[in-house]
Amino acid sequence: MRIDIKRLIALNKFTGDFQFNYTPPEDICIIPLCKVEGDAEVCGSYEIYDDDSVGVNLKVSYKLTGQCSYCLAPAEKQVEYVYEILYVPEKDEENYEYDGIKIDLTSAVNDAIVFSQPNILLCDKEEDCEVK
Repeated sequence: MRIDIKRLIALNKFTGDFQFNYTPPEDICIIPLCKVEGDAEVCGSYEIYDDDSVGVNLKVSYKLTGQCSYCLAPAEKQVEYVYEILYVPEKDEENYEYDGIKIDLTSAVNDAIVFSQPNILLCDKEEDCEVK
């Protein structure tokens, strides 16, 4: 999950697309009794700017599975999240930092998975679900 910025600059490829599957850490789910099922699909695009900062648009898709937060019945939900990021070569409080050579997308993808999770996971009955 790396983008080789120096190589892309040398090839005059200042914009482009990427796509890969990512196995998130087992403890990334914030909803009790739930987990991210299988790999997350990650796709997106990048643009390298004149100041060596890099804009990245990520789209992360994955499936949450587990127990309904209300009735504990089996539940699942497909989640899709779009995340816009700016990588900068110098430390910055508001953006992601990279070493000026390669960008590692792992932290940004993990953040996107955490930010995109709902507060609860509901079964197919959703609002009509009865608490056991």
